[in-house]
Amino acid sequence: MMTSFGLYFATRFSLKEQVQIIALTLLIGAFMSIAFSLGNPKLAVHGIAGIGTEAQNHQGSWKGVYGHKNSFGSMMVLTFLTFWTLPKETSKLYRWLGLILAVILLQLSRSVTAMVISVLLILIMLFYKQFRWRGKFSVIFLDIGIIFLGCLGLIVFSYWVEIVTGLGRDPTITGRTHIWGVALNRFMERPLLGYGRGAFWAPNSRYAIEAGNAIGPGGWIPPHAHNGLIDLALDVGLIGVLIFLVCYFRTFTEALKRAYANNNPENIWPLGFIIFLTMNNVTENCLLYLTNVYWVLFITVVFTLNKTKKMEQITLKQSCLNY
Repeated sequence: MMTSFGLYFATRFSLKEQVQIIALTLLIGAFMSIAFSLGNPKLAVHGIAGIGTEAQNHQGSWKGVYGHKNSFGSMMVLTFLTFWTLPKETSKLYRWLGLILAVILLQLSRSVTAMVISVLLILIMLFYKQFRWRGKFSVIFLDIGIIFLGCLGLIVFSYWVEIVTGLGRDPTITGRTHIWGVALNRFMERPLLGYGRGAFWAPNSRYAIEAGNAIGPGGWIPPHAHNGLIDLALDVGLIGVLIFLVCYFRTFTEALKRAYANNNPENIWPLGFIIFLTMNNVTENCLLYLTNVYWVLFITVVFTLNKTKKMEQITLKQSCLNY
C-alpha cells in the first residue's frame, strides 16, 4: 500500500505540487504535536506518566504524535528540509513559520541524532547551492563521498561521549553494535531471501529476544536493528538489497543531475531527501519497517524522477522529428 500510494502521488502531482503538499502535511503534524504535548503531555512527552528505563532516559523529551522522540526529531528535520525547498512564489511568512517551528520542535525532541542530521544536511545543501558544476557528472563521486562522510560524522558526533569515554550508556552506540552483531550472524543463515518482511523482529520472535539478551539482562526486546540496510537485508535478503541499491543509486544520480541543472528550490528536494534518508537509516530503520512515510516519499521520488526523464526523452524525440 505504501508503494502504491507513492506511485499515485508521483504520477498525480508535479514535483512543485508534491513539495507544497508534503510541507502542509508536515506542518499539520507539527501543530498536532504541539497541541498534544501541551494539552495531554502524558501521551506526547516522554517520562510524564511512564516508568522504566525509557521514561528515565528520555525524561521531558517531546515525542508529539509520532510515538518516540527520535521519530519526532526526524520528522522535524524533514519538515525543515521541505520548507527550505518550497517554490520561489511561496509566501516568505509561511516559509519562515515552517522553518522556525521545525527548529523549535527539534530542540524540544532532544534527539541528538536528529540534531546532528539537521546540521549535516544544512551544510550539504549549502554546499550544493554554492557550487553548481553543471554538466560535469564526475561530481557524482564527490557527492557519494560527502554522503559517506556525513553518515560517519553522524555516528561520531551523535555518540562521541560514549565512543571516547565509554561513560553514560556505553561505547556500543547505545547497544546498537550488539544488536547488529546478532542480526548479521542470523542473516548469514538466510542470506539470499532473508526472513520475510518484519518476521525477524515480530512479537515474541526468538531472534529479537536473542538480540535483547545480547545487550543485557533487562528484558528489553528491540523492535528493529536500528539500521535500515541491516533490516532490509533481514527482510528481503541480498537479492532484495541489491535491487534496492541499484534503484537507490540510479535515483541519486538523477536527483543530482536535476538539482544541478535547475535553480528552482523544489528541484533540490529529491536530492535532499535521498541524503536525509541515507543518514537517517544509519542508526534507525526508515525503509520497510511497519507503515512509514519515508518509504512512501522514497518511492515518490523514484517515480517522479523517472517520469521527468521519460517526458524529457519524449520532448527531445518530438523536437528531433519536428526539426
